[in-house]
Amino acid sequence: MRVTGIYEGLWENETESRVSGVELGEREKESEAGPKPGTYTKRLTREGMDKFLIRGGKALQGTVEISGAKNSALPVMAAALLTAEKVTLHNIPKVRDLTTMSKLLAFMDAKVSVTEFPASDYVIEAPTLNHAEAPYDLVKTMRASILTLGPLLARKGVARVSLPGGCAIGARPVDLHLSALEKMGVEILTSHGYIEARVPNHGSRRGRLKGARIAFDRITVTGTENILMAAALAEGETILENAAREPEITDLVVLLRKMGAQIEGDGTSTLRIRGVAELHGTEHSVIPDRIEAGTFLMAGAITGGDLTITNCAPEHLGSVIAKLREAGAPIDIVDKTTMRVRGAKKLVASNMTTEEYPGFATDMQAQYMALATQAEGTSLITETIFENRFLHASEMMRMGAHISIDGRKAVVRGPAELSGTTVQASDLRASAGLVLAGLVANGETVIDRVYHIDRGYERIVEKLRGVGAEIERLHGTVS
Repeated sequence: MRVTGIYEGLWENETESRVSGVELGEREKESEAGPKPGTYTKRLTREGMDKFLIRGGKALQGTVEISGAKNSALPVMAAALLTAEKVTLHNIPKVRDLTTMSKLLAFMDAKVSVTEFPASDYVIEAPTLNHAEAPYDLVKTMRASILTLGPLLARKGVARVSLPGGCAIGARPVDLHLSALEKMGVEILTSHGYIEARVPNHGSRRGRLKGARIAFDRITVTGTENILMAAALAEGETILENAAREPEITDLVVLLRKMGAQIEGDGTSTLRIRGVAELHGTEHSVIPDRIEAGTFLMAGAITGGDLTITNCAPEHLGSVIAKLREAGAPIDIVDKTTMRVRGAKKLVASNMTTEEYPGFATDMQAQYMALATQAEGTSLITETIFENRFLHASEMMRMGAHISIDGRKAVVRGPAELSGTTVQASDLRASAGLVLAGLVANGETVIDRVYHIDRGYERIVEKLRGVGAEIERLHGTVS
């Protein structure tokens, strides 16, 4: 199957007969040219109205296999734009954000080949990039669309990228990306919700991005990734200071090195990139998703279960493992790819502050809050990364949790007897926190707007049911 510029809705609840122009073979020719820039097909799909129904009280037991990291797969897919040659990617999670990214690359005239849809293996070829644009209608639900900015400027010298959308968890401005690119010689204008950027004289000997010394005012993961990709094809050397150190950054560096990039310093806060004239194709497997693994660690602990978690990377979860042990949950590192978590005899309160890696990930904050509702004592949770990431707290309070919010601090008093009710997810990780709360609540919990969780967790219902959870997806209807 090859996706070539098609953006009609496609997900697990849609049959192939309902998807126009995505099957290849006989139908490939009719989609070969792709749609015109700026035109989109909007369709209501029932999964947009789906809910989760959870009957709590079951201790989770069994084995869960972790999928590839969404936050690694997104930048490595964007990096495929840096070369005209074939880039083959494996262990891509089958989640909505990756479907959106594949459609975005196809819009730009990259050839995205898969053998199933959604897929875990992708072959991306971008011999030409005729549409150097990331349009709003296509990327409004995915902030990672900004990751195409650096590759487009490095390869094409021009880019028009919609200011990113995504979760409602506070402002994540792209000013750090733009100021860094300006230091590399890019002319940038923001107008009508779009970033319009160009490299002067691109195509001539003087028209490449220029290496620069860039010190980020604050740590930015996507900013580090964007400039890494741009600098790989820049003229001269680029030094990134105060760079993010997340495992996903290192995974991107590994891919770029395979493509011929010259990069030093991965895993540290200073990256040194010597630009090359061109990059070549390669093959790469994405690292396991540390946030999904952490979520299942929390699930085993909060339900008093016994879970074995495979295909994971325990070395990426040091802060989460330490905090769970501090709260009383026994965790064993079986080997380099396997962990075991068991329920604590008694969960105890423990304060937690979110920090950049290697600190406790903000993407695990909602899950930890759910755990804290079941711990004896008072837990103080401080959110330092985003200013609006306690939206799930009010929903947990509706379930009976004792939580008070003061700015970026949440005080959780436990243990609380949670009772099932209807709650609403506000973002991807809040969804996971509400699922954990539902797993220990009395009665039935209905979680609305679960399209958020579909953006980042592969087959979460099936994985939870496989270890004993009573959870089902209630399909919405379109009238």
